Amino acid sequence: MSNIVAIVGRPNVGKSTLFNRMIEERSAIVDDVSGVTRDRNYGKCEWNGIEFSVIDTGGYVINSTDVFEEEIKKQVLLAIDEADVILFVVDVEIGITDLDEAVAQLLRKQKKPVVVVVNKVDNHDRANQAFEFYNLGLGEIYCISSINGSGTGDLLDAAVKLFPKNESIVVEELDIPKFAIIGRPNVGKSTLFNTLTDEQRHIVTDVAGTTRDSVHTRYNKFGYDFILTDTAGLRKKGKVTDNIEFYSVMRSIRAIEMADVCLLMLDATRGLEAQDVNIFNLVLKKKKVIVILVNKWDLVE
Repeated sequence: MSNIVAIVGRPNVGKSTLFNRMIEERSAIVDDVSGVTRDRNYGKCEWNGIEFSVIDTGGYVINSTDVFEEEIKKQVLLAIDEADVILFVVDVEIGITDLDEAVAQLLRKQKKPVVVVVNKVDNHDRANQAFEFYNLGLGEIYCISSINGSGTGDLLDAAVKLFPKNESIVVEELDIPKFAIIGRPNVGKSTLFNTLTDEQRHIVTDVAGTTRDSVHTRYNKFGYDFILTDTAGLRKKGKVTDNIEFYSVMRSIRAIEMADVCLLMLDATRGLEAQDVNIFNLVLKKKKVIVILVNKWDLVE
């Protein structure tokens, strides 16, 4: 599985600008108004031959009565929990604020590597001002300007060195093809998995979201040998409401990244829907082979 880097910090310090630079796309909306980023944005970054996932988060605030800001806070906490390395972005123009202190206090409790990223450092005077951020007590700081890219190379060098050394798992070590069964919730992915493996390994119900995790098994029958992965259903991002489902979606995306072939299941009784097209485009973006399976065909007149 690829490593995950989460970009966190208070509002309007340049998190989304750094995110766009890391993934080399203008994926996240960037504006001077705080609170533009509400949902988590996901992307892929490659540095020195190492590929990893990046999560952009909204600005972290405390003691807010705004319902959106409270939800953003929850999203930030989820991203921190899932990440392997955390980039804590601060603003050299403003200096250390109460919100920076609050984020630092939160990160000090995490048993994960944290890199302090001092943004908007584009001249020598600001580089000298950046030393103030050592007072956060989180170790080494890295001065960058996410607008023009200065300093981001050193930052990425530091980040990839912090990835867990024993990240590889048995599934990745096997030199055999990997197949992932993907699709919207409740299209029959787990039923297909159980049928192919001839085992009732997964609970199958009519309730969408029954499968929460991505589960691997080795298929070795009839002269075929490959890894088969059943995944949780991929909903539209706006419909992912609880913590467990967030992790399920992340693991499904990671399963796609690991797979050689993706088996995209469609529901014949519902036809081709917008989310099916979204999942199809996600697989194309990951440059994976795709096979389309139309399930429940016996229910169609």
